[in-house]
Amino acid sequence: MRSLVPVAALVASMVSLSVGTSFAKHLFATVGAEGTTALRVGLAALILNAVWRPWHLRPSRADAGALLLYGGVLGAMNLLFYLSLRTIPLGLAIAIEFSGPLTLALAASRRPIDFVWIACAVLGLGLLLPLGGLSGGLDPVGVACALGAALCWALYIVFGQRVGHLHGGRSVAIGMSVAALVVLPFGVASAGTALLDPATLAFGLAVAALSSALPYSLEMVALKRLTKQSFGVLLSLEPAIGSLAGLAILGERLSGTEWLAIAFIVVASVGNTVSASRRRPLATPILPA
Repeated sequence: MRSLVPVAALVASMVSLSVGTSFAKHLFATVGAEGTTALRVGLAALILNAVWRPWHLRPSRADAGALLLYGGVLGAMNLLFYLSLRTIPLGLAIAIEFSGPLTLALAASRRPIDFVWIACAVLGLGLLLPLGGLSGGLDPVGVACALGAALCWALYIVFGQRVGHLHGGRSVAIGMSVAALVVLPFGVASAGTALLDPATLAFGLAVAALSSALPYSLEMVALKRLTKQSFGVLLSLEPAIGSLAGLAILGERLSGTEWLAIAFIVVASVGNTVSASRRRPLATPILPA
């Protein structure tokens, strides 16, 4: 039974993230995607600062620079991801964004089996990109924003590894604070004083807790008890979980081709994770936007 606790924690973190992001889309009509990002990231930063008290961290100059980069790409990743949600379904946005860390993981591929996972990832992504009419008419701008978020997620992993020797909770709190400084100007420019509406703030606080504070906390529980291989395999299910959340909460129905694309991306991620455990330490990505 104890072995199920970290698995349940990681699955719960992905469900919480997907549910929180689904609810966040309800704020788009009031404050727009930019304002929603500002509320989610800004309030999450306040929660994480209250919990972890990052002012006790004393980073070196090099570590401080890495933390700034880490927080900067975190902010850009959140902003681009929420901008993509204006026009494409949640599950597909997550699947496209997943190509970032997956590409990073596959970059060092050398064995023949690795090229099978590369082919699965390319095929899955190809089915989603609005190139040959297979994607069901996905908005090119939305797809471009999701691809930008994918690049930011890959950079987030790279910069996150550079601060991996620091206190995890405090590093995340500082990173989220920097991210808030990045996205707040966009939110204020888009929504203005609507961000201060009490009802909007209360809803934004719930979104921040569900999509940031709670998932990150549950993830830490999972990371302490799961092997990196198990963590990576379970995390690969996130596009499917996001699609189910989008269907249940937002009524976002996907075509058979889009579900097939998600399946290819999940298979590529699972396969790479299993293969990676046999040849090198797995770079474990933190949950995405």
